[in-house]
Amino acid sequence: MNGRDIIPTRAALLELNEERTVVNEAYEFLDEKRLLLAAEILRQLDMYERLSVQLEVLGHDANRRLTATVGRHGLQGATVYPPLTLTDTKLSVRSSNFMGVSLKVTELKYGITEEDARDAACNASTEAEACRRTFLDIVSQSALLAGISGNLHRLLQEYRVTERRARALENVILPEIEQTLSVMSTHLEELDLEETVRARLQKKSPQGEPCGV
Repeated sequence: MNGRDIIPTRAALLELNEERTVVNEAYEFLDEKRLLLAAEILRQLDMYERLSVQLEVLGHDANRRLTATVGRHGLQGATVYPPLTLTDTKLSVRSSNFMGVSLKVTELKYGITEEDARDAACNASTEAEACRRTFLDIVSQSALLAGISGNLHRLLQEYRVTERRARALENVILPEIEQTLSVMSTHLEELDLEETVRARLQKKSPQGEPCGV
């Protein structure tokens, strides 16, 4: 957009002023939206980092408990120890909308209890049960982490789109409108000045005689 694209009239000037108001409102909305998105990204990132730390701790704990289980049952005994079946396990997904972004909370719903799993073992031990429970915690934490990871990807994508639109309005559209308004205002002021000068000269000159020096 530039001053040469629009015929400088009062109506065009008013219309462009209204357009500037609308674009300013759109920019303010996008600016607020990107701030809210950034805050939510930081919140989700904090949860992701905390869960990642917990998952790392669980990994070390699982390694220690697996070593203890092998020490109690031997490698062969640990291999044939009844596993916790996840056949009836379902992934529960709860969704919510945040500034147009779908945020999900993912959680595993198990179809078997620890008592059922313990009864299936003919030589149950606290070491093996603790090992199994720790690995189950790892799977559960991984499910939560997967949901947050997806949220971060969607939030970041929406933030980039919003940032790009906001910058386009701030650095391209609004400056072009301001420049066009300035050109049109200057042109209309010059026309008003010419009209004023012409009117004064006509008023001072004798009727029917041309004005001039």
